Amino acid sequence: MTPRPFTIRVADEVLADLRARLGRARWPDEIPGAGWSYGTDLAYLRELVAYWRDKYDWRIHEAQLNRLRQFTVALGGIDLHFIHEPGVGPAPLPLVLSHGWPGSIVEFQRLIPMLTDPARFGGDPADAFTVVAPSLPGYTFSFRPHQPRLGVVGIADLFAALMSDVLGYRRFAAQGGDWGAFITSRLGLAHPDRLVGIHVNLLAVRREFTPPPQPTDEDRAFEQELAHWLREESGYQWIQGTKPQTLAYALTDSPVGLAAWIVEKFRSWSDCGGDVDRRFGKDLLLTNVMLYWVTGAIGSSFWPYYDRFHGPWPIPEAQPITVPTAYAEFPREILHPPRRLAERVYNIRRWTKMPTGGHFAALEEPEALAADIRAFFRELR
Repeated sequence: MTPRPFTIRVADEVLADLRARLGRARWPDEIPGAGWSYGTDLAYLRELVAYWRDKYDWRIHEAQLNRLRQFTVALGGIDLHFIHEPGVGPAPLPLVLSHGWPGSIVEFQRLIPMLTDPARFGGDPADAFTVVAPSLPGYTFSFRPHQPRLGVVGIADLFAALMSDVLGYRRFAAQGGDWGAFITSRLGLAHPDRLVGIHVNLLAVRREFTPPPQPTDEDRAFEQELAHWLREESGYQWIQGTKPQTLAYALTDSPVGLAAWIVEKFRSWSDCGGDVDRRFGKDLLLTNVMLYWVTGAIGSSFWPYYDRFHGPWPIPEAQPITVPTAYAEFPREILHPPRRLAERVYNIRRWTKMPTGGHFAALEEPEALAADIRAFFRELR
């Protein structure tokens, strides 16, 4: 279990094949004036694909990613890819960062330096972290064909082994959003002896909700929000959680289809006001898509959904998480469970309402997220 240094190197033939596919895209019809009402907007996607084909330079972004210290290690039948950046301070606290779907390590490029070297950003070096940021098993560089598939429970156990058994961190912190929040929560549940505390920007509470006999305004708002989410925004989960292999053929073969599937989520789930480019920029969006494309990992990335649909909820209310927990609530997160509901599951010590930002907090508001992480763990070191 000795980590091996890893450098991203995408073959020229892969990039040439991609450019050829982008040049011969077959475009669908669209309802006149539809915009984004029924999914990814045709005019926007044509513009994005033209930029991808003619102006986007993968080598620039490959080089930027390679500035981060990256490794792979054979663990649990998987060649697990991870970033490992040492902290700059008197006693850096080990922290495992977990991304989600349809994200990747790209989400952490701006956040990691703010955590490893806070003094560089006007912070206190005593708040420094040594950051470990794995690519989730089955995602991008943690994927190879025919490897074992892991859900939230298995991934959390694998990350605990990475931190303690491989890297030697007997006590560490954890943070995550999306699936990363589920993994972080599961780490706190299953490995409390190793966790100093956990910080999440999504709450892994169950998606069934019955208001109490005397509901509060917060209860009513969450009931309406959840009903809308399940009715209008969860279609992707049903196909990824029931027939993932069927969808994998289309998205593995078509870069245009892959971009449409992923970018729509960045627009729908972020605090972008409908302008996804304003919030993220085409280069960032495409770099994230590229990591799925060049590795052929989109099909395997669906597995946590299938596992969740066909197994028990990974964070049961009957067995609450006892480790100290912080929650950063961003206004455009997909769901906002009431605090009393969260406290059935978590040992909430800090609850921060953020003024702006959405589901992709590490990308949208890295300064605010980093500050909240540092503040929470300051008293737990």
